[in-house]
Amino acid sequence: MRGSPERQGEREDVETQLRGEQEAIERLDGKLASNPDEQRLMRSVLENEERAIDDGKVLAEAISQGVGSFTPDLMFQNLVENYRNAKKLYGETLIRALTEYTPDYIQKNLSIPEFRDALSQRMEENIDQMKERGLLDKQGFVTEYGLKLAALVLYTEELDDLVSKGLGRKEVKERDSYGDKEDAVPYRKGFFRFRDVAMKQSVKTALRRGHASLEPRDLKAHERSHKGRIQVVYAMDASGSMRGEKISMAKRAGIALCYKAVEERNEVGLIVFTSRIEAAIAPTRDFRALLEELTRIRAGQETDLAKTITESMALFSRERCTRHLLILTDALPTKGKDPRKETLEAASAARDAGITISVVGIALDKDGEALAREVAEVGEGRLYRVKTVADLDTVILEDYDALAG
Repeated sequence: MRGSPERQGEREDVETQLRGEQEAIERLDGKLASNPDEQRLMRSVLENEERAIDDGKVLAEAISQGVGSFTPDLMFQNLVENYRNAKKLYGETLIRALTEYTPDYIQKNLSIPEFRDALSQRMEENIDQMKERGLLDKQGFVTEYGLKLAALVLYTEELDDLVSKGLGRKEVKERDSYGDKEDAVPYRKGFFRFRDVAMKQSVKTALRRGHASLEPRDLKAHERSHKGRIQVVYAMDASGSMRGEKISMAKRAGIALCYKAVEERNEVGLIVFTSRIEAAIAPTRDFRALLEELTRIRAGQETDLAKTITESMALFSRERCTRHLLILTDALPTKGKDPRKETLEAASAARDAGITISVVGIALDKDGEALAREVAEVGEGRLYRVKTVADLDTVILEDYDALAG
């Protein structure tokens, strides 16, 4: 028996959902999985295992907040001695996960000795459990396994957000090495391949001419436009002022950029800067390497835009393609004898080398915005002024789409 129409409909809905989850796992497998542990992690996250997702969020938050290691005694001491400062240092997500209390509840009860004892014990127990699950090593540092879980959670959250904004995964047309088909033109032997013959247009031409069969002079072919490959380097400010939500959203925006560009068979590089270059990856289609490096980023100190632009130039290949540097920052450069002059000189050198530059400025002050505009003008790119970071991924993709358009 097939059962009632309602029951049959419910069963079809479940089957459709299961197929969707399986397809998501297979797509993610292709991008990230290289061993059974990673496949297990992906299935845990994509199948919405609450523990794995919560762990990933906590680790991602800790890294973005710049937490070096999970040391219960030190963390408890910071909470007790200066709770307001500890809240800024660790973030609400991490405090809630380690204590199992809301931040407001902790603040109200910190003066009670019994509560402090219970708080200390809970923090120690929860950190020990994270070690048992393989997320932290014996010293309390995030393990590679923990990093991969944090990366997967960031990835899935960002894709869900893009879908909700209508910017999710789309079908990408296979890029032909000969270019994309455009309007039909007369066929020339030796110039066009046989597969370029436009049969519909050729038949129409033959009929219009009254021919009973196709003749060589009736043949039409698709002329192809040759669209160049794109290389974009995402230069991300990781200075101290980026700590917390800014750096978290900047990471997610970077994930969105990497995902879309790699899906469209273009290449993305990454350069993370403070007063020095913290990390650098040449333009690549290795999505996993980009994702894991983005996840690792912690807040540092000053900013050195001039060095960032100069170092990024060496990351691009010398092949003929569109080369673009996208800088995300929330402050003026503070490193160097004359930061403004050195930054503009570096931008000019990059443009002379065929590299365009856009700048995304987060809540820049008047002087910072003026310099950002000059860098974008010299680099023949765009300036994006962002006051809040909620839609940072949309802005980053807008700049990329301007290149791909």
